[in-house]
Amino acid sequence: MDANSTASDGGPEATAEAARELIELLEVLWERGKDMVSPAPVSASQLRVLYCLDRDDGINLRTLGQVLGSAPPSVSRLCDRLEALGFVRRQPSQVSRRELELRLTPRGRAYLRDLRTQRQVALLEVIAAMPPSARSALLHGLSSFQDALDDAGTLPRRPVAVKDARSA
Repeated sequence: MDANSTASDGGPEATAEAARELIELLEVLWERGKDMVSPAPVSASQLRVLYCLDRDDGINLRTLGQVLGSAPPSVSRLCDRLEALGFVRRQPSQVSRRELELRLTPRGRAYLRDLRTQRQVALLEVIAAMPPSARSALLHGLSSFQDALDDAGTLPRRPVAVKDARSA
């Protein structure tokens, strides 16, 4: 990606193209981090479930389905697989006997912690090579992007904030 030619006019289309290219590169970097954490294969959909439960431990299948935009049977199958891996457990709700709560297990939390650590290391290697002014601009841009997502109501809950410097 040539940042000077792609985003130099600052138009929404050029910025969206630059962001798309960056996301594709991050996906490659993210997969590399995932491969270093666990021999257990976790799909992107399963990882989304883990992230949701990390933010909202104890939610039920219906709520998780709404957050993911997925049908209940699909969400149930995702949770079945994660439960088989030992990353998620279902337990009766304290509020309603008819509902099950989904919770991360210690193994699931450890997986996310290790994954985030590996990804943080990979990001730090790249970001450390940037000049300070570019790092500052990146942080400002990512914070503004996060705020725009929040304002648009695109995400049901704010994920780990860029300002908190925790990686996903």
